[in-house]
Amino acid sequence: MKVQVEELSPIEKKLSIEVESARVAEELNRAYSRLGQQVRLPGFRQGKVPRRILEQRFKDQVEDEVIQRVVQTAYLDAVREHNVEVVASPQVTNQGLKANAPFSFEARVEVKPKVEAKEYAELPLTKTDTAVTDEQIDEQLGRMRQSLSRLEPVTDRDSAASGDYATVDYDATVDGQPFAGSKAEGITVQVQPGELVESKIAALEGVKVGESKDIDYAFPADYRVEEVRGKTGRFHVTLKEIKKEISPELNDDLAKETGIAQTLEELRGKLRADMERARRSQADNDDREAVMKGLVERNPFEVPRAMVERAMDSMLRGALQQLQRSGVDPSRLNLDFNRLREEMREKATQEVKGTLLLESIALKEGIQASDADVDARIEQLAVEAGQPVEAVKRYFKGADERLGLSLRLREEKTIEFLKGRAKYS
Repeated sequence: MKVQVEELSPIEKKLSIEVESARVAEELNRAYSRLGQQVRLPGFRQGKVPRRILEQRFKDQVEDEVIQRVVQTAYLDAVREHNVEVVASPQVTNQGLKANAPFSFEARVEVKPKVEAKEYAELPLTKTDTAVTDEQIDEQLGRMRQSLSRLEPVTDRDSAASGDYATVDYDATVDGQPFAGSKAEGITVQVQPGELVESKIAALEGVKVGESKDIDYAFPADYRVEEVRGKTGRFHVTLKEIKKEISPELNDDLAKETGIAQTLEELRGKLRADMERARRSQADNDDREAVMKGLVERNPFEVPRAMVERAMDSMLRGALQQLQRSGVDPSRLNLDFNRLREEMREKATQEVKGTLLLESIALKEGIQASDADVDARIEQLAVEAGQPVEAVKRYFKGADERLGLSLRLREEKTIEFLKGRAKYS
């Protein structure tokens, strides 16, 4: 087999490949032999159809199959032999098979660019404070108290006050006519300023239980019910019950109710640890983006479209998985996935370029992740996930999974190396 590799650009090569006639003839013989065992033709016993008859009837089909098989095996052999780092399927052209002659074809393919990172010292970074203050802990505890609040009936008065929750019935009209959703019973609203369509009715302040009040409300221009958009509706609202929000005391009982800790002191400690871990994680992500942005700005180069497309797919999958983890079904959101992917193209391009530059720096500086580093990270992941170490080890038992984790660790080490040489503001 003869192979000529031509560089068309830093991200594309052309392989001109010639396969010897004997190899092609062998593939043809094998193909016709298989076909002869399978076909049934009138006047011939199965397996006894002469090859000339098979060629008359099935030549085009057989030669197409042989070309596909020869191209696939020869192309893979050529790529391995010449160390071509392909990143996408090739575009193949050929002139077909010729009797007793070598078979030639050309394969154009996108390749991983050769990248040599330069000027990576003193990248501009911003120092981030990841410490958590007592005030921030108090704010988080306040939100937890709010989430554990409950509504209780008001017993010491019979009229609604600002901040109350009210159970109401309503009957509404627009231009004197009812509309979709114009009547409801037992609805809970808040007695505070805001939009009626968001269940906030400040006008109920001072209204007594059992009393009714007529309220005019101008519907937003983008309201979901088309027939009332931008129009003014009249709501006849009857107050049935008033309730107030009761938040639990900030004590050990609250800590137990969260299911996180047994005492308030223990809860504060766990909140601080979780918040600091989250802030460190966010700071690490911000530093990674800043490092990659700085590297890409200082080291311009082309990247293959296929690598960017894969990065876009990965980013889109990650976004959809995040929605699912949040309890949102993406299929119900009527998302335009093509538009979402295109919006990710710029970021995906930077991600691909940055990853290649970090890889180049790691090779140049001799940065590696040892087996001990990988094992330590597996133990860390087990602790963070609350899973047995052995279970997490089984997940990373495969060579590909372990290699992926090793490469991720090498990238993290490379970023830490660059942060150590960065210029902070």
